[in-house]
Amino acid sequence: MTKPVTLPSAIAFVGLGMMGVPMAKRCLQAGYDVRGADPSAAAREVFAAAGGKAFATAREAATGVSVAITMLPNSQVVREAILGSEGIADVLGKDALIIDMSSSVPFDTQELGTALVAKGIALVDAPVSGGVKRAIDGTLSIMAGGEEANVERARPLLMAMAKSVFATGPLGSGHAMKALNNYVSAAGLVAACEALLVGRRFGLQPDTIIDVLNASTGKNNSTDVKMKQFVISESFASGFSLALMAKDLRIAADLSKRVGLDDSNVETIASLWEEAREQLDKDADHTAIYRFLASAIEAK
Repeated sequence: MTKPVTLPSAIAFVGLGMMGVPMAKRCLQAGYDVRGADPSAAAREVFAAAGGKAFATAREAATGVSVAITMLPNSQVVREAILGSEGIADVLGKDALIIDMSSSVPFDTQELGTALVAKGIALVDAPVSGGVKRAIDGTLSIMAGGEEANVERARPLLMAMAKSVFATGPLGSGHAMKALNNYVSAAGLVAACEALLVGRRFGLQPDTIIDVLNASTGKNNSTDVKMKQFVISESFASGFSLALMAKDLRIAADLSKRVGLDDSNVETIASLWEEAREQLDKDADHTAIYRFLASAIEAK
């Protein structure tokens, strides 16, 4: 693959977690000089072994670089990494662009964008969908919000990690779309799990239930790539945590309220997942929602 020419070759990648490492590796493979940052020594070692330059702090990685990606747990962590006392905003190079690929709160993103404009820094919100597997093979779906010129500037870099990049509209729209996507995904997983629970109690075989759903109108992402693989197998190891799903669903529920839809089903689903987060192990995979639903049924 030829080296990209529309962006500087050196980029900072802040956050080398389960998604961040494979995404940063895809940027390396596309020809970018990636300066990765993470407080975890183990994460830095993995990234360095792949050929990246690893740093303990975001500030070290971003010094003099004009393009930075953040892939962090939430809006607060993103803001601190950018504007905090050890943030990257005042060490970036000229005409800097920050691409926040975290699952952040849309309104927080808009506020961050306003603060960065005053510093001459452009911001694009570009969260992802697809999980670890698609991060590894570079086929993520990316939802990019921001000024059109900034999104197009970021597109070649985003395409190093994605199969599809959707320009969703103004700043914050990418994060709004990600939250809504996860709401639909989470609701579909709950429906599939409940169908499995009811069907099993009636006497249907688990594999039969999923096979029929996948050949019929009940098919969704969860029936296709989660139910047999992680739920029926009881491995509950998809690579995306239940806590992160609950966080994204709360973003979607709060968004629903902010636009005046106080009684939407988004709040119902968000509350269900928050209850599951409280009852299951803190590191539970999101497919373990089945265990929560099963225990709730058995308790009645």
